[in-house]
Amino acid sequence: MSVTDVLVIGSGVAGLSFAIKVARFAKVTLVTKKGCVDTATNLAQGGVAAVLSEKDRFSDHVNDTLMSGDHLCHEDIVRLVVEEGPDRVRELIDFGVSFQAGQKGEEFDLGMEGGHSARRVAHAQDLTGREIERALLENAYASPNIEILEDYLAIDLLVESKAGKLVGTSDRCLGAYVLNRTNGEVETRRAKVTVLCSGGCGKVYLYTTNPDIATGDGVAMAYRAGAEVANLEFIQFHPTCFYNDAAKNFLISEAVRGEGGILINEQGVPFMKQYDERGDLATRDAVARGIDAEMKKSGADCVYVDISHKESSFLKKRFPNIYGTCKRYGVDITREPIPVVPAAHYMCGGVRVDKWGVSSLENLLALGETACTGLHGANRLASNSLLEAVVFAHRGAKWVGDNWQDINKISMPNVHDWRVGEACSIEENVLITHNWDQIRRLMWNYVGIVRREKRLELVKRRIRPLLDEIREHFHDYLLTADLVELRNIAVVAELIVRSASMRRESRGLHFMVDYPDRDDARYSRDTVLSCR
Repeated sequence: MSVTDVLVIGSGVAGLSFAIKVARFAKVTLVTKKGCVDTATNLAQGGVAAVLSEKDRFSDHVNDTLMSGDHLCHEDIVRLVVEEGPDRVRELIDFGVSFQAGQKGEEFDLGMEGGHSARRVAHAQDLTGREIERALLENAYASPNIEILEDYLAIDLLVESKAGKLVGTSDRCLGAYVLNRTNGEVETRRAKVTVLCSGGCGKVYLYTTNPDIATGDGVAMAYRAGAEVANLEFIQFHPTCFYNDAAKNFLISEAVRGEGGILINEQGVPFMKQYDERGDLATRDAVARGIDAEMKKSGADCVYVDISHKESSFLKKRFPNIYGTCKRYGVDITREPIPVVPAAHYMCGGVRVDKWGVSSLENLLALGETACTGLHGANRLASNSLLEAVVFAHRGAKWVGDNWQDINKISMPNVHDWRVGEACSIEENVLITHNWDQIRRLMWNYVGIVRREKRLELVKRRIRPLLDEIREHFHDYLLTADLVELRNIAVVAELIVRSASMRRESRGLHFMVDYPDRDDARYSRDTVLSCR
């Protein structure tokens, strides 16, 4: 059993930037389930959206975000994030991030992406996430107050129940049980403050742009511990994932359409204007539905993004990673269109937090994609995710700092170590892989881009026995990373289905054929779930 001041679960931009700041006054232990670079941050191509030009205005970025979120964003949070954004971007530069400068002496080469009314996306070519991760990791490794543990998978949160003790107060988080993947031992990691930065849940679906680690761990753990979660029906499907079985999870950035890329069908005909007046620069929800409808209408396996009309030298400089990867798989983007399909990409909901990143469970924070801050509403505006991560990491660190004197006085009660009981080793991994495959196929086929009430009810019935079976496996067998992740995707899948069933309207990323219109009178509110 070990004790630390602050336990951070996850090593993306939110977790790292938070840890660096809190380490100025506290001891931080950061656990990450694989390597530190195995994060969604590292895969982020587009950039960070912020008002960084005299030609842009806060009010325009706010309005673009509100419009993209389809009237479900919390406007106070949107204004807060947008107005703090420029300072956080320049702070990343202080951390050593090298954003691409403009050709005419401008501080930034600002990109244009769907849903934005101005160029405001600071980027490092098309490898922005990798550059941010590199710089933050260097700072984290240099800090004497940060301990980084790779190959450690959080299992469950440690919770002190106050039921019957203090009326009107929430339970308190005391850290987490963590699986050391190297030796298979479960360690008890106690902490005064615990922070969930474990990313999204793309692996709940059969096809995703997410890394393999994206199994919804933070949301599942928080929900089991009694914290509120919100808006899990809003799963963003990236409209343009590279259609190639060998190129796993590779997405074609929103910025390609921002720089003039055109969506075309098999006949080479542009089609987006049929589905949205904004055409190829519509928001992601609209583009994903447009592509889905076009594919269903034609029976085609994919559509295409064509940017071959742009100068070859421009494409190679602006999109070196996309150009190189596509070329490696036989597609020259300077000469031919890129085959694409939608894929699960981003979780707009998550653990419900306030304007400081604090959850409903005392001393538990959630940041980044794991959190539901109110910024994204029913649909995330392109490149607002890295912005949200750095703004809320800063605010979360400030909250811990401002309250550190009181937090530091809290006594840490003893907790029992993980109990193995009579559990035995699992000898047939098919018990896990079969259930994993069933859940992901059910979610893809019935809870995807377009939904029906009948399909949701069918999934509910089919997922219940799977949940019971997984719960039985969890107690009968010694823990493995696969078993822990299976349990989490099952919990998150059920939460997504329950949330989708509760919202009987179409809004943003949640499109219900049975209820095609938005119903502001009944549903202009978050969908909140809690096991309490």
